[in-house]
Amino acid sequence: MEKASLARFCCLFVILFATVCDGFYLPGTYMHTYSNGEPILAKVNSLTSIETELPFSYYSLPYCKPPGGIKKSAENLGELLMGDQIDNSPYRFKMNQNESLYLCTTSPLNENEVKLLKQRTRDLYQVNMILDNLPAMRYATQNGIKIQWTGYPVGYAPPLSNEDYIINHLKFKVLVHEYEGSGVVLLGTGDETMAVVQEPEKKLNGYEIVGFEVIPCSIKRDPEAMKKLKMYDIVDPVNCPVDLEKSQIIREQEQVSFTYEVEFMKSDIRWPSRWDAYLKMEGARVHWFSIMNSLMVIFFLAGIVFVIFLRTVRRDLTRYEELDKEAQAQMNEELSGWKLVVSDVFREPTCSKLLCVMVGDGTQILGMAVVTIIFAALGFMSPASRGMLLTGMIILYLFLGIVAGYVGVRLWITVKGTTEGWRSVSWSCSVFFPGIVFVILTALNFVLWGSKSTGAIPISLYFILLSLWFCISVPLTLLGGYLGTKAEPITYPVRTNQIPREIPARKYPSWLLVLGAGTLPFGTLFIELFFILSSIWLGRFYYVFGFLLVVFILLVVVCAEVSVVLTYMHLCVEDWQWWWKAFFASGSVSLYVFMYSINYLIFDLRSLSGPVSAMLYLGYSLIMAIAIMLSTGTIGFLVSFYFVHYLFSSVKID
Repeated sequence: MEKASLARFCCLFVILFATVCDGFYLPGTYMHTYSNGEPILAKVNSLTSIETELPFSYYSLPYCKPPGGIKKSAENLGELLMGDQIDNSPYRFKMNQNESLYLCTTSPLNENEVKLLKQRTRDLYQVNMILDNLPAMRYATQNGIKIQWTGYPVGYAPPLSNEDYIINHLKFKVLVHEYEGSGVVLLGTGDETMAVVQEPEKKLNGYEIVGFEVIPCSIKRDPEAMKKLKMYDIVDPVNCPVDLEKSQIIREQEQVSFTYEVEFMKSDIRWPSRWDAYLKMEGARVHWFSIMNSLMVIFFLAGIVFVIFLRTVRRDLTRYEELDKEAQAQMNEELSGWKLVVSDVFREPTCSKLLCVMVGDGTQILGMAVVTIIFAALGFMSPASRGMLLTGMIILYLFLGIVAGYVGVRLWITVKGTTEGWRSVSWSCSVFFPGIVFVILTALNFVLWGSKSTGAIPISLYFILLSLWFCISVPLTLLGGYLGTKAEPITYPVRTNQIPREIPARKYPSWLLVLGAGTLPFGTLFIELFFILSSIWLGRFYYVFGFLLVVFILLVVVCAEVSVVLTYMHLCVEDWQWWWKAFFASGSVSLYVFMYSINYLIFDLRSLSGPVSAMLYLGYSLIMAIAIMLSTGTIGFLVSFYFVHYLFSSVKID
């Protein structure tokens, strides 16, 4: 019976893991070469806009449908959570064959279709097409500067016209590189082990797709003449752009004919470099100089703080050691500062269980961030693998539940001195942060459902996420808590009196200093935060993970320094309630991150329109701020705890 239950659990685990990891592949393993005349099928992703941030299905508009019907591509967990909906499309190419083809003519547009097309046009929605995993790129020149976008607009509204026009003709340019290499043979099928064997003598010739560009335009065609054609019949090519009189207007009872052209061009771009055009940033040199300058300033300030701190602590320790040697009889009269709180410094803090839970969850988020950034910096998070970054983060978070349970329970045992209540702490660690995220996402999901957006999480995905949460994360967190009870307990170097010492009154609240301490860690990441927010909300590719790793290391160092310095300052004024203040001294950076997110919404996302878009933005920003608070607060608290433990164990106290 036990074996059957174990087998069922293993099967469920494998199914859930396979569901999450669908599409989780390494860049470089899916290169495909095409022979002359081989058909190539383009795909379409969700319609997106930087004005609303609400993705919608491509086929929610009256576009031509593929002959075999609409078929969804396999999507991993990250793609579903980001609102990607990849479908097949009627756009079909043949390698190295330049063509101009007809697709279809719509029925007369009704009132709802016209209203929807005009709304999507004025909200600046983009059509996102994919060919061989490359997004369609569009170029334009403004004031002598070449600008690039991914995708093309649904339509456009000229400034001197009150009408809207639909994009119904596309001119594609496919860049190909001729490939010559060794053949590859796959051995093994079904349940057998699959091996890859290279045959040096067998040469494979073909073409790699290394670029995918599109020029959109609007053309008014005779619908009666177009209806006589069949899909993929040849039509005359068109020179774009055309005059407004010859453009296809969006109006009731209008019939829209869709056509496209394709031109293949040989290129010297190699397959490993085909993403360089998408990752190129205009003015990147200026950004790098600004970022490096900020890094040097932060390093300099952090170094000064660290050096001053070391000299101050060392001077105090030396002075107290000399007092022990020279005047032990007068030592109690000479005591001042942090040594006066020796009997209270390890007194249990208020809401100790909440502190243990937050520190446990903080270590889980911190571990997820460290591993993700390192893997991304090593090149495992290619932009070609859509959803891979988010999928990897979720997988790591699930399995790092064991760390959260271990740290939370061990801190609980240290504070309480007993293992009683460890199950409650472990359970709280497993539901605290995920529960907050679940509540926020559910509220936002109702908004997305009401807007009929593809960004809404499907009900089936809800069950998958809940299953992953309670079948993987919760058991591992409980296991980590159990391991925490078996670990060697941390003992305090001094005893705690039963009666707490009175804390001297201060001229200003100590929490003002704690909140102000978050400005220094925020100074290390606010420039990088701008690029991250731009990649999320402006549809740009983020790829400088190597620099992000450097910034992350710097952030950890500064958070540790700030919390330790503030803890020492509070002890020096006989304030022994340092536990929560050490946590929020570095965790308060999240407050500034959230405030900066609001500033970014007001000044950099001025095009974001509507209360729904603002709610989505603020909801996701709140989740990000809470995660930053837990992770940075954990850094500050753990380092401060080690510092206080070391400080009071290094001094002889009678």
